[in-house]
Amino acid sequence: MSYVTDYDRFLFGRCGHYELYNKLGAHPGKSGGKSGCYFAVWAPHAKHVSVIGDFNNWDPAAQPMEQLPDGGIWETFVPGVGEHAMYKYYIDGADGAAHYKADPFGFAMELRPGTASKVADLSKYNWGDQSWLSAREKADRYAEPISVYEVHLGSWKKDYSLNKDGFYNYRRAAQELAEYVKDMGYTHVELMGIAEHPLDASWGYQVTGYYAPTARYGEPTDFMYFVDYMHRHGIGVILDWVPAHFPKDACGLANFDGAPLYEYADPRKGEHPDWGTKVFDYGNNEVRNFLIANALFWADKYHIDALRVDAVASMLYLDYGRRDGQWVPNEYGENKNLEAIEFLHHLSSIMKGRAPSVMLIAEESTAWPQVTKQPEDGGLGFTFKWNMGWMNDFIEYVKLDPLFKKNNHNKLTFGLTYAFSENYILPISHDEVVHLKCSMLEKMPGYPKDKFANLKTAYTFMFGHPGRKLLFMGQEFAQNHEWTEERSLDWYLLTDDDHRDVQEYVKKLLHLYRKEPALHCDNRGYEAFEWVNCNDADRSIFSFLRKDPDVPGSEVLIICNFTPMERTDYCVGVKKRGKYRFLLSSVSDVESYGTNGTAYNSGSANGAHAGDAANRPRSIGATKEECDGLPYRISFDLKPFESVMIKYPAVRKRK
Repeated sequence: MSYVTDYDRFLFGRCGHYELYNKLGAHPGKSGGKSGCYFAVWAPHAKHVSVIGDFNNWDPAAQPMEQLPDGGIWETFVPGVGEHAMYKYYIDGADGAAHYKADPFGFAMELRPGTASKVADLSKYNWGDQSWLSAREKADRYAEPISVYEVHLGSWKKDYSLNKDGFYNYRRAAQELAEYVKDMGYTHVELMGIAEHPLDASWGYQVTGYYAPTARYGEPTDFMYFVDYMHRHGIGVILDWVPAHFPKDACGLANFDGAPLYEYADPRKGEHPDWGTKVFDYGNNEVRNFLIANALFWADKYHIDALRVDAVASMLYLDYGRRDGQWVPNEYGENKNLEAIEFLHHLSSIMKGRAPSVMLIAEESTAWPQVTKQPEDGGLGFTFKWNMGWMNDFIEYVKLDPLFKKNNHNKLTFGLTYAFSENYILPISHDEVVHLKCSMLEKMPGYPKDKFANLKTAYTFMFGHPGRKLLFMGQEFAQNHEWTEERSLDWYLLTDDDHRDVQEYVKKLLHLYRKEPALHCDNRGYEAFEWVNCNDADRSIFSFLRKDPDVPGSEVLIICNFTPMERTDYCVGVKKRGKYRFLLSSVSDVESYGTNGTAYNSGSANGAHAGDAANRPRSIGATKEECDGLPYRISFDLKPFESVMIKYPAVRKRK
């Protein structure tokens, strides 16, 4: 009796087998009363296929596979093969050559430089995160705060007593990372490059094992423990997912059965000239099924909370990274990849139906419209989109010498013209701190003290701006060096007051972002945001309100001074009388105000600035005098590079 049924093949051929990973690949089981392993692989162009492994001395003649009618699936049962056995498929290809391929549906692979698949049983782990999953089903992702800590597990921390690469196991990483992330106040971690990949320097974006967590950090059950542990400690897990392209490695999907199978046959569609990789054939039902089932697999078997879909723009545009003559227009003579668009529609619809609480996040770097609208409304169906336009403008602005900021004021105001056109995440990701781009700290102009102060004000603007937040590891404590996968973050920097001060400040921002509804009330659009003064270009100061329209008195006033100039008796308009309370200042510890209503210098890294701020009262009364077009004003000394968050007076209930 065939393990892969006629109905399985029927669904696969129509891109409707959403649990295909339970049939293709390697599955321990019994046949004829004997324990062993079922193997099944899709290779329609192959002349002959056999499974080879450490159980048959890698002999292509030892275990031939049988081709099933219709669809090109080959299968066999091998007695005596158990978990952890290593294997590959030997394929006599359509090109007359022999191909030794890892299993496209393999649940595990050996540690690089090995490229064999490994038999794994994913049913053994006893999950303990049911309360998390139940709460996730009920949560409103558009109304709740989302702050993401982007992590490369291989370089977050290293311990060379463990192995020659210094890699943490998933289990140890879970415990240390969960403690750190929870203390800092992040809601989610986003993991770079978990699906198996042969080259460390690809960071996991050139995948050879789409169904296999990388062996660098342990076994599949170890990764299950990682996700489970995060969930039991209140932290969501986002995986980077790469359906845009795959590498040409001989063990992988490229030319899988001696002919283009997973990729477009025409190199003008099937290859990325810039990346040297293959492009999935989104017009092929079986290829689409492979990818959609893979997205569901991570949600089903590993309880993942979101997939961040990498390089979406490269999928949408036929001419992405290509010059004239290197691409083929669609049937309408346009550069849109209609098959990729349909694939994304299908993906988002199925995820919404079968895993509705799992988010899809698009890294889409162009102005493609309605990325986060539903397919039935003309959109692509993503939950959130990285706001790459905002990120580019933001970084270009904060890098500028203060002398030139006044002529670039619009770089920070322009983003508000489209801030609610999509459901956005504001990303300061790994891509912004590599390849000679410098770390966030080293992007900042000026003397060392100014760099730290400027960075804190930049982060204040980011956390005040509409959109969920994402910050790459190390930037929360002002890492000096730009990131490389080859070394650990420079945790020793936390012995330095300046770096520790930035870390503590980011921690306060994260906790305020979660605590204050006004700061994460993005689902209410422009009801949740209001400029107070967006035209103060000469002084490079921005002031704006965040507010929850359903919570009177929730308003938070945010002021950012992006120059080293002190603004004595700085005035800003407010709407009503009352006492306005300082929630946060980037140059003083407002949590340490004494009982007499004044702050003291708590040893901030920006000591001179903090000392200057020492006499500021914790709250300021408004005077009835017009300012910024508003009927009242408050005034105080705004220090060099200072940013503040000020809470509006509470609404008094009438008796």
